[in-house]
Amino acid sequence: MIGTDAAILIVEDESILAMLLEDFLDDLGYTPPAVASNVAQALRIIETRDIDFAILDINLGGEQSFPIADALDARGIPYIFMTGYGAAGVPDRLRAHYVLQKPYGADALKKALASGGEMLHAARDKKSGTGA
Repeated sequence: MIGTDAAILIVEDESILAMLLEDFLDDLGYTPPAVASNVAQALRIIETRDIDFAILDINLGGEQSFPIADALDARGIPYIFMTGYGAAGVPDRLRAHYVLQKPYGADALKKALASGGEMLHAARDKKSGTGA
């Protein structure tokens, strides 16, 4: 699982859903996340802050979050998607990423964070040269 001190970015355009996710993370003991509601805002956060992990809604009020995924990939920052469309809404090139199906509860979020933790450890190993 991702450590509770990880710098998490939430990208969600529905403020009530972003707050719900923040509450779930708070209940699990996580540091308050950075939150963005659109692609431009998320890209600014990625450029100006150290982010360890991101949770991306795919549909952001008519925009898709795939440019954010590309920016995260370029920096070696792991992320998962959350969507009401399931894995079918994810392009083939990004299908290796965990998809948190909306609506979700705390247990589903824990499972997603466990998956994210594995990705985070693999990314850190790759950066330090200890991974395969």
